[in-house]
Amino acid sequence: MFDKILIANRGEIALRVIRACREMGIASVAVHSTADADAMHVRMADESVCIGPPSGAQSYLSVPAIISACDITGAQAIHPGYGFLSENANFVQIVEDHELTFIGPSAEHIRIMGDKITAKETMKKLGVPCVPGSDGGVPDLATAKKVAGDIGYPVIVKATAGGGGRGMKLAKTADELERAFQTARAEAKSAFGNDEVYIEKYLTRPRHIEIQVFGDGKGRAVHLGERDCSLQRRHQKVFEEAPGPVIDPETRARIGKTCADAVAAIGYSGAGTIEFLFEDGEFYFIEMNTRLQVEHPVTEAVFGVDLVREQIRVAAGLPMEFQQEDLTVKGHAIEVRINAEKLPNFAPSPGRISQYHAPGGLGVRMDSALYDGYRIPPYYDSLIGKLIVHGRDRPEALARLHRALGELIVDGVDTTVPLFHALLQEEDILKGDYSIHWLEKWLEQNLG
Repeated sequence: MFDKILIANRGEIALRVIRACREMGIASVAVHSTADADAMHVRMADESVCIGPPSGAQSYLSVPAIISACDITGAQAIHPGYGFLSENANFVQIVEDHELTFIGPSAEHIRIMGDKITAKETMKKLGVPCVPGSDGGVPDLATAKKVAGDIGYPVIVKATAGGGGRGMKLAKTADELERAFQTARAEAKSAFGNDEVYIEKYLTRPRHIEIQVFGDGKGRAVHLGERDCSLQRRHQKVFEEAPGPVIDPETRARIGKTCADAVAAIGYSGAGTIEFLFEDGEFYFIEMNTRLQVEHPVTEAVFGVDLVREQIRVAAGLPMEFQQEDLTVKGHAIEVRINAEKLPNFAPSPGRISQYHAPGGLGVRMDSALYDGYRIPPYYDSLIGKLIVHGRDRPEALARLHRALGELIVDGVDTTVPLFHALLQEEDILKGDYSIHWLEKWLEQNLG
């Protein structure tokens, strides 16, 4: 087992990893920019190293600075959290070249799944159902028109190296395709330095269902059920729950086994999430995230496992602590992502926290790096906390979420908490009857 782990991240996810390290008796090293010198993850870690100025590109994305921090502190392994360098295959290779351990999958698997076309081709070969679409990238408009005509409108044009909703455009008719194709390519070039796009059938009322998988890197893997992440704004998840309201145990076992078998076949190591669109009882693969997800706590709640602890164990060469037959769903869990943003336009709202009080009580977990007097810097993602609740069933989890939101105090900045108060009054939310398009329409009608 490792003696010391460096966390190449910040905020609540860095705290999450530090806590797991502490429970395992492993020393932790926090890295931080000058803007994060007084951040909670810096205060909580056993050691800390400043790695650069506020800009993420010059600090949290600076590979030389992070490797140097390992050299200075004697850290043997790096946990990337999510975002930043967590899915950067080149970074993983550099880590290994310096005889350090990356707590996550191999550079090869990150590369395969980081390119959406390659990922789709790989998953098809492994028996994972995929959305109808182009075989690889679409080089020009003429090819795009042929592909779209073959699979039928509406279609969606996506960047092969995309993420976060960028480089993704909808074409409902043939007349809209040219604009969607050119716009998606331009966005992809600007955001990712790669203008290659592909085309998929656009499903009209799908849900976003993702399967949590975990592999030992030696040909054994399990699944930990599904999460429903259908409530999204601009392709960003805001409300996640496990198990999914519309997935029955037989369907869960079937798609879960398909996913576990697929990652076992390629010798995948660590945590991963296989994401699907789900419509009319059918699953359609869209991508695989080769890292820990923001919403991993809901899976931990219903399965009673510590995914970060398991990541560390497997990276150290130890066997997984559980087998598939050990994993059964217990109750229902919901997570809401709380951002420092001002409604109705969701404009970033950095600033000083004048008062902070986390909710508590049975079945309530608050993952946040906030504290009284903390100043939220304007340089990073606006996520400031994740409120997770667990109940015996979905109605109890919803009631617990309502109660916990009422206890939460974040003064000094605007947050998205009012959005969740409003959503919990909606009948569709209470019934679990929504698709990935539901929230956008609701926001337009109620906050537009």
